[in-house]
Amino acid sequence: MQMTVTGVSIEAASLPSPCHHPAMLKTLQDLFNSLLPPAPGRAAPGDEHALQLATAVMLVEVMRADASFHADERAAVLAALREKFHLADDEAARLAELAEATAKGATDLFSFTSRINDHFEMPQKLRMVELMWTVAYADGHLSEHERHVLWRVADLLHVPQGAYVHARLRAQEAARGQT
Repeated sequence: MQMTVTGVSIEAASLPSPCHHPAMLKTLQDLFNSLLPPAPGRAAPGDEHALQLATAVMLVEVMRADASFHADERAAVLAALREKFHLADDEAARLAELAEATAKGATDLFSFTSRINDHFEMPQKLRMVELMWTVAYADGHLSEHERHVLWRVADLLHVPQGAYVHARLRAQEAARGQT
């Protein structure tokens, strides 16, 4: 079948088929909703989703900082998301996938850390940094890139140096206990 659209002939078979993946559509809708400004006088309905995404992007950035991919790091990201936001396995997996796609297109960390700063108190930020260290140690190796990402994120979250070091030591000790 052939169609003509504004003078251009297109074979119907060459047109992409409609998306039949409701989970992907929901993920895209959540992403777009998180980018829309809230209506005046109302809280943004996607604030919680946007906060979850910002947190997930930070965890994924640690995983991406490694030159090689390790399944243990991905498992640590999923475990951190389940713990932090009380998500089911499939919800954590979907959030991690969205975070990976978002992280690949991100040009900076500030847009994510500013959202976290707006919503998390210091104990929540410290736990997040500890979870990031857990991801970094999950493969049994800490790279300089992972260390730099963690330092940069902690700085953007205004985490004091001593608390940052203690979070690292707790994650390091937990990693030793698992091996």
